[in-house]
Amino acid sequence: MAAKDNSLRFSGGRTGFLLIHGLGGTPVELRLVARALARAGHTVHCPQLAGHCGSEGDLLATGWRDWTASVEAELGGMKLICDTIIVGGLSMGAVMAMHIAARHRDDVQGLALYAPTLWYDGWSIPWYSFLLKLLINTPMGRRYRFVEREPYGVKDERTRAMIVGAMGGGDSSQAGLLGTPAGSLQQMWALIKDTRRRMGEITCPALVVQAREDDISGLSNAAYIQRHLGGIVDTVVLNDSYHLVTIDQQRDVVIDRSLALAARLSVPDKVRREPASLCAVAAE
Repeated sequence: MAAKDNSLRFSGGRTGFLLIHGLGGTPVELRLVARALARAGHTVHCPQLAGHCGSEGDLLATGWRDWTASVEAELGGMKLICDTIIVGGLSMGAVMAMHIAARHRDDVQGLALYAPTLWYDGWSIPWYSFLLKLLINTPMGRRYRFVEREPYGVKDERTRAMIVGAMGGGDSSQAGLLGTPAGSLQQMWALIKDTRRRMGEITCPALVVQAREDDISGLSNAAYIQRHLGGIVDTVVLNDSYHLVTIDQQRDVVIDRSLALAARLSVPDKVRREPASLCAVAAE
C-alpha cells in the first residue's frame, strides 16, 4: 500500500518557498520553518519525496531521479501561483535544491540551503565511514544501514526526546527512518555527483545556514558551496545548534535569514543586480 502523502502546503503571496526534506526524512522536519514563512505572507510547499514516509522497502524502490521528479512536479504547480520562487531544503534536500536550481535556472530565483550535506564529516560520524564507498558493492556493504545515533542532529534536549519517541513508535512519517539503507545512500551519492558538476551554473542568490557543531555534515560543506556556486552566497554559521537546524534551538535565525532573502528578491531587478559581498556570520 502506498504511503500517505504527508506533504505540507501553505497558501500565501506571490513569493513562494519550495522546501525539500532530507534523505529518509519527512516534511515534518520543515514544518516549523514553513509555518513561520507562511505567517509572514509567503506561499510555502514542502512535498513528500517519492518513496519516503513509508517502509525501507518503499525507499529502496525509488532513486534520486524519482525524488527529483517529486520536486519538479511541485515546482511546476508553484510557477502558476508565484512570481518569485526560492527553492531550499535540509541536508540532502539542500543538495536537491541546488540540483533543481541548475536544471530550472529560469524558474528559481533564490536558494535556501539548510545544513547542506555533500559528505558526512560531522563530529558524530565514525572515522572509518570512508570505507563504506569501498565496500558498498560487497555483500557486507549492501547490508549496511546508516543508523541515526545520539544526538540525532538536535542539540535541544526536549526536541531530541520527542524525536527519539517518534522513532521508537515506528511512524516514519513523523521522524523518518531510523536507518538509511546502503542502496539509498548510493542514490544520494549519485545526486551529489551530478549536482557538484552543475554548481557553477547556478547564479541565483543563495543562503547557506550551517551549524558550527553540526554532528552530521561539518562546515566544510558550506565552505565548498561558497567557493563553487556561481552567484552570491550568504553564509550563516550557527553556534548553538546541531544538524537539524530547522527544528533546533536557533531555528528563529533560519527563519529570519530566509525571510531576509525573500525580501531582497522582492526588490526591483535593477536593485537586485547591484553587487553584494559574500559574508559569513556567526549567529548568536
